[in-house]
Amino acid sequence: MEFAKGKLIAIGGAEDKGTDLEKGEIHRNNLNFFELGILRRLVEETGGTGSRIEVITTASMIPHEVGDNYLHAFGKIGCTDVDVMHIRNRTDAMNETYIERIKNCDAVMFSGGNQLRLTSTFGGTQLLDIILQRYHDEPGFLVGGTSAGAMAMSNTMIYEGNATKAHLKGEVKITTGLGFMDDVIFDSHFEKRGRFGRLAQAIAANPSCIGIGLGEDTGMLITNGNKMEAIGSGLVIIVDGHDIRHSNIADIPDGNPISMENLKVHFCEKGNGYLVRERKFLPEASDGSVVKKQVHVE
Repeated sequence: MEFAKGKLIAIGGAEDKGTDLEKGEIHRNNLNFFELGILRRLVEETGGTGSRIEVITTASMIPHEVGDNYLHAFGKIGCTDVDVMHIRNRTDAMNETYIERIKNCDAVMFSGGNQLRLTSTFGGTQLLDIILQRYHDEPGFLVGGTSAGAMAMSNTMIYEGNATKAHLKGEVKITTGLGFMDDVIFDSHFEKRGRFGRLAQAIAANPSCIGIGLGEDTGMLITNGNKMEAIGSGLVIIVDGHDIRHSNIADIPDGNPISMENLKVHFCEKGNGYLVRERKFLPEASDGSVVKKQVHVE
C-alpha cells in the first residue's frame, strides 16, 4: 500500500469563524486566534516562516474577517509569505490564478465554517485534484484545516447533527468529504459542544472507520496518512468501532435510540498519538524530527 508523503494537521477549532452565522450566534469580537501554538507547529512542519501558505476561507460566511484573522495570526508567528483565497463558488475554484497558486505553495489551510460548502465547492475540481496529488506525492507539502476544514479532510464526513439528539438514529448526517484520509471520521469542538454521541453514531454506522474527536485549541498532526500526534492544549478522543458486537442501528426506525456494545475509546493529550491502520494508541508519538525554531510573538 502506498502511503501519503505529505502531512495533515486537523485542528478542532477555538474561535468562532462563522460556523453559526445562520443561527444568529456569531460574535465578531470572538475572532481572536487561540491556536498560535498549533499554527506555529504547522509553520515548523512546512519548513519555517518563509514558507508559502495559502489560506482558503470557502467554508466561512465571513471570509474577509476570517482571512484577515489568519494573516494577523501567521504574521505574529513571523511568516512573510501568506495569502488568502476567497473562493466562494465552483466557478472561483476553476480560476487559473488560484490553480497556479495552489501548484506553487508549501501549505494549504482550510478555515472553519460549514464543511458542506467545502465539499460542494471543491469536489471533482482540478484545484482539489492538485491538492490531493501534492499531498500524496510531495513530502514537504502540508494541508491544514480547522473546525469545518478538519472535518472535511476525511473521505467520510459528518455534515450535520444536533448533539442533543445524536443518540437517535438518523440525526447524524454523513456524506463524502475531500478525501485526504480513508477510514476515519473527524469531528471538531468535541468536548465543548458535546459531540461524543454524534461521533459514536457515525462510527456505529461506519464501523470500519476510526473516529477522531478534536477538542478546541487541539489538533492531530498526521504523517504517512496513518501516524497521528496530538498537538495543542486540549484533548483528542479516538473512537474505534472495529470490535463492536451488538449494534441495533440497522434494525431500528429513524428517531429511535441507538445501542451498541464494545465501542473502544482512547484519550490523547499533547504528545500522545495513534496509528490508524494498526488501531494502536501511542503514549509518545513525537519523533523529535522537527527542528524547534525561536518564534517571537508580540
